[in-house]
Amino acid sequence: MASFLRAARRARPAYARSIVHTSRSAPIGSYRQYASAASAVASEGGEQSFFPDEPASPMIQTAIPGPKSTQAIERLSKVFDTRSLNMMADYSKSYGNYIADLDGNVLLDVYAQIASIPVGYNNPSLLLAATSPEMASAIINRPALGNFPQHDWADILETGILSVAPTGLDQVFTGQSGSDANELAYKAAFMWKRQKQRGGHHVDFTHEEISSSMVNSSPGAPQLSILSFASAFHGRLFGSLSTTRSKPIHKLDIPAFDWPRAPFPALKYPLDQFAAENAAEEQRCLDETERLIKEWHLPPAAVIVEPIQSEGGDNHASPNFFRGLREITKKHDILFIVDEVQTGVGATGKFWAHEHWGLQTPPDMVTFSKKAQTAGYYYGNNELRPNKPYRQFNTWMGDPARAILFRAIIQEVERLDLVQSTAATGNYLYDGLARLSQQYPNEINNLRGQGQGTFIAWDSPRRDEILKKAKGVGVNIGGSGETAVRLRPMLIFQKHHADMLLERLEKIFKS
Repeated sequence: MASFLRAARRARPAYARSIVHTSRSAPIGSYRQYASAASAVASEGGEQSFFPDEPASPMIQTAIPGPKSTQAIERLSKVFDTRSLNMMADYSKSYGNYIADLDGNVLLDVYAQIASIPVGYNNPSLLLAATSPEMASAIINRPALGNFPQHDWADILETGILSVAPTGLDQVFTGQSGSDANELAYKAAFMWKRQKQRGGHHVDFTHEEISSSMVNSSPGAPQLSILSFASAFHGRLFGSLSTTRSKPIHKLDIPAFDWPRAPFPALKYPLDQFAAENAAEEQRCLDETERLIKEWHLPPAAVIVEPIQSEGGDNHASPNFFRGLREITKKHDILFIVDEVQTGVGATGKFWAHEHWGLQTPPDMVTFSKKAQTAGYYYGNNELRPNKPYRQFNTWMGDPARAILFRAIIQEVERLDLVQSTAATGNYLYDGLARLSQQYPNEINNLRGQGQGTFIAWDSPRRDEILKKAKGVGVNIGGSGETAVRLRPMLIFQKHHADMLLERLEKIFKS
């Protein structure tokens, strides 16, 4: 092992330089031909570009998909289900804010795949982390963390994942995906609730609990639930799917738990014109949530909520609603889980979206994934640790390689002050969209996300047509819910990118 690490250290500089050079030079000939133009755009706008050698603008060479992409899709479809495919990407030619395909098309990516790319394609800092001996060891010796954690696992966590832990939450349980993170949080909530009912972590299980659990009966399999909200999305795994309420296609044919669904506020826009109506709507939802907590035949052990309902249509609520929700969970002694899988890691102009709420007491658990490139849940209460080993367990229990990558992402976010940049760029972009909504009121309805970084959306009566036309003018953009156009640019998205997006949206609206 020692000789391997010495060899890796010797090889790393040349290898890393090679990768960075390839990633920058591969797209459409050479990125350097765009460097001066990109820098000029940045200087004219008064901002320093985070990726000065990324393309100066999108380039469209063919229809999307073009002939090479079509051929690749046809080949892939023989061995893999491609029916949900958005576009066939060539990541060796993607860089910064731009995603490339096989036909020479380079698109400004304001969707970041599924809000999951944090600091740009082929980010050089991430490439260096990916080619480090530490990463190589984590990949080829992937530890079964519950039984055989690597010697520096605590250091990786403390210098990475835990360095950005939400206030009051100083521990983490790592997982594989956002769905996995939520399901692990549900398990923790159920074990916590039953432990309290039993009299504490020191009280052992009864013979009846042990035997009944093996036949899926109470009390070993308790009659408890997780409360979620209408239009929520918390994942597609078996338990998380029972709390997902966004689209039938996710849930059809899958047996589900009989768990309560509370209404999520349906706000009216512009917010300043409907303050009284929206406050009443939020109170209605809080009242119904509390009623369900008190009356549902399977008592909730926890409430889970997204700061912004992303997959369900980019639905917002005010800080007052979330503060009220927190107070209800405290009043009824149930856990408050905040699902930050999509909203976390800076996209809303705060590292964690729930920081906008001004809570007096923190959530009990915060789940994360997406831009973190890893997954899990934060917590602070020691009682959320199961009373015995192997109760919250699987082979991998996360992945050190992905935790190392998240650490590099965090360092890049801090180095470039990307959370503050995203907040400023989001304000600029929102103002531009507001102007467009006045010019094209039939194209931009219910514009929302003001003060929420670049986490912006609006409703469009021809949403699917707009998404398709956007690719034709060089923009990769996404939708959510039935009619929403949602923006999910990376944290390196800047004002000159916003100008390009606004210009192309106006071109689509005019067509």
